[in-house]
Amino acid sequence: MARLKLLKANHQSTIYRLEDSLLTHYPQRIEENRGYIRGFETDLETLKAHPLVEGKFSMEVKGDVLTDKDNAGAAILEACKELKKDESMPIGSYRGFAMELSMANFGRDINLTLRGAMSHIATLGLDARGNLTRIDNALEAMPNRLTAVEALLENLINQQEAAKVEVKKPFVQADELKEKTARLAALDALLNADTHGGKTEDIMEKQERPSVLEGLKQPPQRGQTKDKAPQQEER
Repeated sequence: MARLKLLKANHQSTIYRLEDSLLTHYPQRIEENRGYIRGFETDLETLKAHPLVEGKFSMEVKGDVLTDKDNAGAAILEACKELKKDESMPIGSYRGFAMELSMANFGRDINLTLRGAMSHIATLGLDARGNLTRIDNALEAMPNRLTAVEALLENLINQQEAAKVEVKKPFVQADELKEKTARLAALDALLNADTHGGKTEDIMEKQERPSVLEGLKQPPQRGQTKDKAPQQEER
């Protein structure tokens, strides 16, 4: 009984969890990831409109439009020196995306975030030209990030459909629990009988055997007399 009741409680807990997931978790996560997909698709269009062209470069840093990569990289490093802890600082734009600096890893790193519909982050180093490569890599990673979100969305939808099936499944051992419950009630009744007058077999035997006292209370039938008291012996 204890084992079956525990299994039933676990089953009911699972049903409640699935119902909650179907009501809030899955709808929210699915809509959230659909929004990410729309955002990546928008940013990919922006990136497509501002492709990398050999021999052509343009980046705005602190209001200056720079066409030389060395100068642009150096300008970014100079801007990093002005950055304060726990603050973000807009510094310009590149390939259609706004650029923003912020500290990360408890101030040990500096991130450059390219903001469009989504955020694309490059962790900067100390090399001016190397930072430009990191920035381009953050943007070029966009298709892979979109693919990952699409796979996550598909997985969430599959989980949601599986949950809809699982939440309708009954407790598979319900009949066994019902049978054991009835059996336990019968055993309890027998045990209660033992505590109120001995063993059950003795109780049944006493109920079937006529009472001597009840027989004495009955009047004698015709032709029968009560036994006389024995006479005293003569002296």
